[in-house]
Amino acid sequence: MNIKSITLSLALAVSAAFGASAQTSYDDPMSQALMKAFDELLEEDPRDPDTLVRRAELYYAHQDYIKALDDVNTAMKYYEPGDEEARYPAYQVRAKIYQRQKKYSDALADLNQVLTMSPQDYGTIYQRAQVLYELGRYQEANADYNLMLRLNPRSQDALLGLARVAVKQNNLGTANDIADRAVSITPNRSEIYIGRASVRHLMGNEAGAVEDYITAISTDNYSTGTALRHLVDLSRSDYPTVMAGLSAAISKAPRNGMFYFIRAMIAQGHCNYLAAIADYDKIINENLDSYPGLNGALAECYYYLGRYDRALLNADYAISATDDNEFYYVIKSRILRATGDSEGALSAADKALDKSPEDIEALVAKALAQVDLGQLADASVALSEAAMVNPENPELQILRGWVLGDYRKQQANAERAYEMVLDMDFDFDNVRSFRGFALLALDRKEQADNWMQRVLDTADDYDGAVNYYATCYYSQAGMPERALKCMEVSLEKGYANYHNWTKAAEANINCAPLRDDARFKALLEKYAHLFK
Repeated sequence: MNIKSITLSLALAVSAAFGASAQTSYDDPMSQALMKAFDELLEEDPRDPDTLVRRAELYYAHQDYIKALDDVNTAMKYYEPGDEEARYPAYQVRAKIYQRQKKYSDALADLNQVLTMSPQDYGTIYQRAQVLYELGRYQEANADYNLMLRLNPRSQDALLGLARVAVKQNNLGTANDIADRAVSITPNRSEIYIGRASVRHLMGNEAGAVEDYITAISTDNYSTGTALRHLVDLSRSDYPTVMAGLSAAISKAPRNGMFYFIRAMIAQGHCNYLAAIADYDKIINENLDSYPGLNGALAECYYYLGRYDRALLNADYAISATDDNEFYYVIKSRILRATGDSEGALSAADKALDKSPEDIEALVAKALAQVDLGQLADASVALSEAAMVNPENPELQILRGWVLGDYRKQQANAERAYEMVLDMDFDFDNVRSFRGFALLALDRKEQADNWMQRVLDTADDYDGAVNYYATCYYSQAGMPERALKCMEVSLEKGYANYHNWTKAAEANINCAPLRDDARFKALLEKYAHLFK
C-alpha cells in the first residue's frame, strides 16, 4: 500500500478519534429507494409487521436506534397472538438494537427467545455470548463460546471471546495462549490481528496491541481503516507507546514510507510538528514515496510553526503537482492571510471554491480574507453558506456572531448565532463545543466560567489543546493569571501551534489580549524547543 492510498483512511481515522461521531445519513440512492418503498407499503397497511421490521433494519443500519426500536415494538403488537415463530426476525433485530444501546439484559431476553426457536443458530449464540460477557456473567459466556467451538472448531470469534473471559478471570497466560491460537488459524488475514489487539489492550499490553495494529496494516488492505482508527485513538491515552511501536516497525523496514507517514500524521495530530516534518522530509528526501499530500502536510506544519515562507513553498508545490488541489489552496489562503496578503488569500480561497463550492474550510478562508479587506457583507454570506453545509459546527456560528456583532453591528443577529452554539448537542466536556465562548459573548460570564472549569476538571488534555483553549477563554474573560497558568500547562503538554499562540485573532477564540504580557513572551521563550 502506498501513501496516497492510505491517506483517506488515516484522515478518516484522525477525524473519528479527534472529532465527534454522528448518525449516518440516508443520502445514498439505495437507502432512499428502500425508505420510500417501506413508507409506501406502510401507507397502504400501517399494521404490516414484516414491513415494520424490515424498515427497522434499515434504521438500525443507519444507527437510528430510537426509530428502529419504535418500529420493532410496533410490529410486535401486530403479529398474531401466540405466533412466536413469526416474531423470530423481530426478536433478532430488537436484540441488536438493545445491544447497541447497551441495554444488555433486554438484549439477552430477546436472544433467549430466538435460541428457543433455533438453538443451533451460530450467530445468535455468539451475540448472546457477547451480551453475557458485557453483563459480567463470564461462566455463561464461556459456555456459549465453547458451544460455538463445537459447531465450528476453527471459530476465531469463539477463541477471542474465551481469551477475553480469561483476562477478566485474571488468567493472563491462558488468554495469551488462546489469542495466539486464534491468530495461528489465519495468520495472513489482517482482521485476526485486530482481534488479538483487543485482547492485548484488555490485558494492559498496549505495546502488543500497537504491534498487532501495525501488523494488520502490513498484512492486507482489509482492516487498514480499523487499525488506523485504533492507533489514533490509542495515541490519545498513550502517545509514547504508539510512537515507539511505529519506530520499531520503521527499524525493521526502514524503506517503508507508509510507516513514516503514519507516524508523521499522528505526530501532527498531536501538534508535534517538528517530529512530523522530520518524517515527511525523510519520505521525500529518500524517495520512499511521491505524493503531493506530503508537501501539503509540510505546508500545514510550517504554517502552524509560524514559518510562513517554508509553508508557502510547500503549498505552491502541492498545488502545482496535482489537479486535486483545493485543500492546498485553502492552506495557501491561510498562509497568505498570516503574512498580511489578504488579496492573495481571497484569491486562493476562491480557487479552492471553484473546485469545491461547498467546502467549509474554503468558505471560512474566504470569509476571513474578506473581513480583513472590509468586505463584511460578503464575509457574512460566505459564513452563512458554510453554516448551511454544516449547521452543527459551533466554530462557524462563533465566527458568524463575531462578524455580525463586532463588524456589522447587528447585535440581535449576532446573539442568535451564539444561541445556536448553545443549542448544539455536544458532550459537556468537549472544549471544541466552544459553549463557554458563546456564553461569554452573550455576557453570561458566570455560566461561561463554570463551563470552562468543568472542561478543565474532566477533559483528557492529551496534547495541551484543552489548556490552549482555556488560555484563550481566560484571556478573553479578563483573567490573565488563570490564562498564564493554562498556557504553561498547554506548553508542557507539547501544544506547539506557534501560529495560534502568536497570530490567531479570529472571533474571541484566541489569546490576543495576553500577547503584550511579558510573562506570555517568557513562556514562549522557555518552550522555544517546541517550535524550532
